[in-house]
Amino acid sequence: MVSKVYVPPIKIQGIKTKIVNMISDHVYLTNNSVWYEPFMGSGVVGLNLAPHRAVFSDTNPYVIEFYNGIKSGQITSGIVKEFLKCEGAILAEKDDEHYYAIRERFNQHHDPLDFLFLNRSCFNGMIRFNRYYKFNVPYGHKPQRFAKAYVTKIVNQVKRLETVFSENDWVFVCCSFEETIAKAGTEDFIYCDPPYIGRHVDYYDSWDEDHEIALRDALFQSGAKFMVSTWDENKYRKNPYIDTIWKGCYKLNKEHYYHIGGKEENRNFMMEALLTNYDASKVPLRNIRNGHQFHLFESLMEY
Repeated sequence: MVSKVYVPPIKIQGIKTKIVNMISDHVYLTNNSVWYEPFMGSGVVGLNLAPHRAVFSDTNPYVIEFYNGIKSGQITSGIVKEFLKCEGAILAEKDDEHYYAIRERFNQHHDPLDFLFLNRSCFNGMIRFNRYYKFNVPYGHKPQRFAKAYVTKIVNQVKRLETVFSENDWVFVCCSFEETIAKAGTEDFIYCDPPYIGRHVDYYDSWDEDHEIALRDALFQSGAKFMVSTWDENKYRKNPYIDTIWKGCYKLNKEHYYHIGGKEENRNFMMEALLTNYDASKVPLRNIRNGHQFHLFESLMEY
């Protein structure tokens, strides 16, 4: 279990902050493993758990550009601080007028700092694009959003990444999950947090049964150990694909409360599922690496 879960500067619906510890207890890493994360999203899992070598990818180019900006030094904690202080002061004065001006500016020029501003001031922390790939999430109606304490919080999140990126060999690429998974070898570990089929279909690209099948096939063909986050059930229905498409995988569960619905009555507990191609309940060894606890497997002979 990691001693502290660090929250990344980008927020995304369904962020796995509350189950990072559960995931860390069951990942399969060896000393030679490269961490592959084909659905980076916020990056909260990999940014907390990944070993020295990692490949993060996403089809959303704006997420990748933001993290590459920090890695290259084009975006620094100091730059973020001054940008959010300036734009936040204008937001406090002009309210929704300024939000929509930034949204229009981002849709024209795709500046990663504008992306961060929108991500932190839009409705419910959503990331959603229309069919023309224009960011179209409405304003969150919080003109005082970028108060000093909130800006400091985001700045510290960026500052931590500056340190982590300098100490590790991590790559951030914009590409399909198929391309990323195809690069993984048998000693590597793949963590996937795809859009939840039947639930999240508007993150950046639509997600349907064909995508779910393609993901399964790519993972099994890779020969690598993998873990997939998905939903198992809520009080209304079960995920039928766990017993069909993912039949044969091991499954671990955790009840998880998602703050996603716009109304309180739409925010319910959901049973989270972790699907693996190895028995994740029998993780035998522990190792502390870079301040985090990982599970290392010496060989498959234990099974």
